[in-house]
Amino acid sequence: MNYKANISLEPIAMENATGSVKTAFEITQSKFGFVPNMYMNLANSPSAFATYLSGYNIFREQSGFTSAEQEVVFLTISKENDCRYCIAAHSMLADKMSGVPLQAVHAIRNGEVIEDEKLAALSVFVRAVLLSHGRPVDSEVNAFLQAGYKQEQILEIVLAIAVKTISNYTNHLFNTDIDTAFANHA
Repeated sequence: MNYKANISLEPIAMENATGSVKTAFEITQSKFGFVPNMYMNLANSPSAFATYLSGYNIFREQSGFTSAEQEVVFLTISKENDCRYCIAAHSMLADKMSGVPLQAVHAIRNGEVIEDEKLAALSVFVRAVLLSHGRPVDSEVNAFLQAGYKQEQILEIVLAIAVKTISNYTNHLFNTDIDTAFANHA
C-alpha cells in the first residue's frame, strides 16, 4: 500500500546535514557507500535518529543473537509492521551479509513456516511478543527457551521492536523510496 501522511518535511541531504546527523551520515557513507533514504527522512528529528542508531548498534553488538538471527528478528518485525522499505533492506542483508537461509527469508516474507527449527522458534516468538504487545503466554516463552535462547534475549527482542518501530513508522509516514542497494529484494 502506498501511503504518505500529509508531512511536508523533506529528506535531509548530506550537504545540508549538521552536527551529529552530519557525523552519522559521514560514517554511514564511508561504511556502506551511501546514506539510506530512511536515514535522510529520520534525520529531520536528530533525537529520534540518534535513538534509532544507538538502539540498532547496541542490538547488533550486544544482543547475543547471531547475525542471521538478528536479521530474522528485524525481518519478522518489519513484515508484521508491513514496512516495505525495511522488508527489502533486511531481506538484502539477510541474503548477502548475514547468511540467513533463503528459505527462511522467503518464509518470513510470505507468512510460511521456516524449515530451520531454531530460526523458526525465534521468528514465532518475535511475532508473539510483537502481536501481544509484550504479553507472550508461558507456552510461547517456553518454546523460545527450549530452542536454545536465554531469558535475557527476550529483552533484546523488546529493544529490536523499539528500534524497528522507529524505522518502520518513519518509513510509513514518509512512504520512503527503496534504495537502489535494496531494490532487488523489494
